[in-house]
This record gives sequence, structure tokens and C-alpha cells, in this order.
Amino acid sequence: MSNILQASLFTDFLYPFLLMFFIMYALLQKSKILGENQAQINAFVSLVISLIFVSVVYPVIVVNNLILFMTVGVAVIFVGFVLWGFINNGNITLNSKVLKLMGVLTFIALVVALFWATGAFPPLWTFLEKVFNWAFASGTEGFWTNFLIVVLVIAAVASVLKAKGGGGK
Repeated sequence: MSNILQASLFTDFLYPFLLMFFIMYALLQKSKILGENQAQINAFVSLVISLIFVSVVYPVIVVNNLILFMTVGVAVIFVGFVLWGFINNGNITLNSKVLKLMGVLTFIALVVALFWATGAFPPLWTFLEKVFNWAFASGTEGFWTNFLIVVLVIAAVASVLKAKGGGGK
């Protein structure tokens, strides 16, 4: 069941238009490419670029796909930080090695998302879909539940042993 916010007018025109308009306007204002205090010119340039953007279907589809990837990624990161905060009493500090690893993983995820959003390498996505369907077919719920529990228990024991060996923190 769909609602008014899922109407084609919104999803195919208004949302991509507004997203591109605000991003372009913010970039033009911040970079001052067109000069100081040129808010009206920046708005007109953003308007034209946004109208050109929504007049072609393919870029809109790619951006919609990337936005879907971003929203799922942000939700996953949020849940991870909440859990990390519970473990560390609200302290969410990360050392430089973890930050570098997160940067590399983010770059890899962005490249994969771009390939997926543009539809590049269709045989790869077909293969991954077949693997996913095979792995998560009906009747495998018990295996994955047990697998997840074993992984969580191993992670919990490892973190307790590491904390115990690291000076009792």
C-alpha cells in the first residue's frame, strides 16, 4: 500500500530535484566560485542544474539508489555506535588504526555502492543474488541463528579476555 509521499511525482521529480538543488546551492555558497554575496546567482545556477538533472532519468535512478545505500549505511553505523557506547559507558572514541580501517571500509563500500547503483557488472550482481538466495533460502533460519549466536559468544569472550589482559579496564 502506498501513500502520497511515494507518488511518482515526488520520487521521480521533487525529491531528486530538491536534493540536487540544496546540495548545489550549498556547494556554490561554500566555495564562492561565482563570487562573494552571490546568493541569487547561486540559486539560479542551482535551479538550472537541478532541472537538467531531473530531466534525464538515468542520473535520478543512480542517485536514488545511492541514497538508499546511504540511509541503510547510516542506520547500521548508528546502531553500531549505540552498541559501542553501551559497551564503553557512552565513550565513543576510536584510535587511529580503527579510524583508518573505517575509512578504507567506507571507500570500498562506496565503490561497491556506485557499481551497484549504476548497474555496472551485471553478471556479478546476478551471481551475488543467486548466492544470497541459496544461503538464505527457506529452511536455513536455524543455521543462521545458531551461527550468529556462536559468533556473538566468541566476540563476547574475546572482548572479556582482552579487557582482562589489558589492565582490567
